[in-house]
Amino acid sequence: MLSLTPDELLRRAKEMELPAQHHIDGVDEPGGGSTFPAVSPRDGRILTEVADARAAEVDLAVAAARRAFDSGPWPRLAPADRGRALLRIAGLLEERREQLALTVCLEMGKPIKDAYDIELRAAINTFRWYGQLADKLTDESPHTAPDALALITREPAGVVGAVVPWNFPLTLASWKVAPALAAGCTVVLKPSECSPLSALMLGRIATEAGLPPGVLNVVTGDGPTAGRAIGRHPDVDVLAFTGSTAVGRQFLRYAADSNLKRVWLELGGKSPNIILPDAPDLDRAAATAAWGIFFNQGEMCTAPSRLLVHSSIAEQITDAVVERAEALRVGDPLDPGTEMGALVGEDHLGRVMDHIGAGVVEGARLRTGGARTLAATGGSYLEPTVFDLVQPTMRLARNEIFGPVLSVLTFDDIDEAVALANATDYGLAAGLWTSDLTTAHRVSRALKAGTVWVNCYEEGDLTVPFGGVKQSGNGRDKSAHALEKYTELKTTWIRL
Repeated sequence: MLSLTPDELLRRAKEMELPAQHHIDGVDEPGGGSTFPAVSPRDGRILTEVADARAAEVDLAVAAARRAFDSGPWPRLAPADRGRALLRIAGLLEERREQLALTVCLEMGKPIKDAYDIELRAAINTFRWYGQLADKLTDESPHTAPDALALITREPAGVVGAVVPWNFPLTLASWKVAPALAAGCTVVLKPSECSPLSALMLGRIATEAGLPPGVLNVVTGDGPTAGRAIGRHPDVDVLAFTGSTAVGRQFLRYAADSNLKRVWLELGGKSPNIILPDAPDLDRAAATAAWGIFFNQGEMCTAPSRLLVHSSIAEQITDAVVERAEALRVGDPLDPGTEMGALVGEDHLGRVMDHIGAGVVEGARLRTGGARTLAATGGSYLEPTVFDLVQPTMRLARNEIFGPVLSVLTFDDIDEAVALANATDYGLAAGLWTSDLTTAHRVSRALKAGTVWVNCYEEGDLTVPFGGVKQSGNGRDKSAHALEKYTELKTTWIRL
């Protein structure tokens, strides 16, 4: 697939049937007739018109999930049978990998190579991992007095509302849907209105894999309407959300105003990446810093957007990052040679440009980039951008920009580096480069973050949990710990 030209890939994409209707109770559902355009940031072209959920469509989806949970077979299946269903989903995702990668590429601008090699690999592996885990969980029976038997069981929590963003539309949907299904829950999934198509394909694939009607429902629409309806719905038992901190606050309010459903939030980040002079490989540290901020167009909650460099090596590291930024190939996401594609849309591009303008006004030094590019294509492209001389009080250092914009700050000792790293409302991730084992442990413990990478960045697998602290949210995706979000503990005490 990746050996094809952009024109050949585009031809294949045009030949695909793009889903446009909600997937509710095992069938496609047109809804009330209201639609919105799915616009490709690659060239501004409308891919298709997608059903726009109102409260009525959300009610249909939740009712289907409620029936499937309360009286359907899914929560009552042997865990091994649920696991086999998840493995069938993984197999169909692998079978449709090219089609799904093309869809992700077109709907949100991710380079086709990243969509195929990274996004789809992650989604497939997630369903496969939880499929294999489903029958390996155990309950507890603590020791009691001889005249009693105590049981602690984990039971599926009920109907899960999963609201996911556009930057990794299939990966983040999988991180929520797969463990929820493995636990025996039923799901109503709402993707971002910027990336609805791949999620609708996932809903169809789940039905094709044999999930009973109502177990996985997909509704498309915007946050203020469809997202709000899910958040406030009295028949949704658990809400799992990935997105901005501002919207996360709204979901907590929706829960308080409705049925006090549990709300699990994976929110924004302003992640520090600390490079010390004793880093084992300064060239690799600089290369990873550049890769981390420009990967996926910088549209990542964990993006290492604050590069904290010891003053003795700041010039060397910054120059190396700038050199890599200027060599980066920005272009058509359908071109297998493209390294950075389009931002998700014009509105988002405008917000990122506003932050760049503020950085210049506040006195940071623009080292490279900062301008829109490839405007003639009609797409939403931005040059990789690097600022140095950034001060901690600047918007560049405080706000989550969610774009390919790096802020370089300097420090003189390790305590100052830790203070700078923690001087943020967020606490999602952090990076640290050092050869000293004591420093690695001491600083990792001092950093207020859900994940700390040492001498690497964005590495790991499904065995480890992912999530943040402070205003980066609560709860964890990935690993066996994700199942805690979708189960309830029950105590049974039996007098013998």
